[in-house]
Amino acid sequence: MALIIGLTGENCAGKGTVADYLVQKGFYYYSLSDAIREELASEGKEITREALIAKGNELRRNFGADILAKRTLAKLLPDRNYVIDSIRNPAEAKALLATGKTTLVYVTASPKLRFERMRARRREGDPHSFEAFKVIDKAEMSSKDEFGQSLTEVFALATKKLENESVFRELYAVVDDLLAGISADFKSKRPGWDAYFMGIARVVATRSNCIKRHVAALIVKDKRIISTGYNGTPRGIRNCDEGGCPRCNSFADSGTKLDECVCSHGEENAIVQASYHGISIKDATIYTTFCPCLFCTKLIINSGLKEVVYNADYPMSELPMSLLKEAGIIVRQVKLEKEK
Repeated sequence: MALIIGLTGENCAGKGTVADYLVQKGFYYYSLSDAIREELASEGKEITREALIAKGNELRRNFGADILAKRTLAKLLPDRNYVIDSIRNPAEAKALLATGKTTLVYVTASPKLRFERMRARRREGDPHSFEAFKVIDKAEMSSKDEFGQSLTEVFALATKKLENESVFRELYAVVDDLLAGISADFKSKRPGWDAYFMGIARVVATRSNCIKRHVAALIVKDKRIISTGYNGTPRGIRNCDEGGCPRCNSFADSGTKLDECVCSHGEENAIVQASYHGISIKDATIYTTFCPCLFCTKLIINSGLKEVVYNADYPMSELPMSLLKEAGIIVRQVKLEKEK
């Protein structure tokens, strides 16, 4: 996920209003209570305030105090911003904050104002007197049960406080200021171009049908991918992992019996695909998950590529490396995370 804004606060403080406004701003909404509602629905039980509290406490006791947050986080996608409501246990708040992407906002208002808002919504089951309202309020503030609701502890973990004592227009302005203040803190950490293209090459490698090693290459010009290739048997030939290459299926020693190998290499396929579609690769860069072999090195030199960027060393890379350097081709190694 790119950014999470978690909302906590007393009953009728305005969390729902803030959440609705953030949804208008492109945020996707989740409530931790959704996980509780799903449990109650699966059991065929009526969804009431009392049932939500009891089931929430039961889930925390059975699966850990942060279970609602964990279930919600598992649903989030990395390319979206989210607003998450109904954070009522400190373990839930800590689980969200542990992502490093969360700003926990405490939305509050005076008890009298919150009671008036509750009366205005006319929801069945709401208290009819201010004294009854205060009793419910107090019960939710703290609990001796670590698996129960403890709003006071959650409020203490909040990184921002939003006081909602006025009209919606002023509340929206405060939210706008809040967003402006936190956007710089959560600026996306984009990968550099080398890491970006090499990462894509690794994804391309997952399409390989070679039984021995999955290798891929992609050709880039002006920071645009113009061709990709992965190793495997030629077009129309039975895949290597289906028995199409006897040499690979006999697991010959690395670097031996290469003249018997039916598979085309990733670099070879990337170059051939560009030619097949009539695309010039002159002065382009090739990213490859392994240092090129001798055969692919000769193709790289003669195709006019100007740069080779590779991730892992190839067992027989000494001669290819010397040829690339003699031909004036730039060679760089870019290591990503440790190979598994």
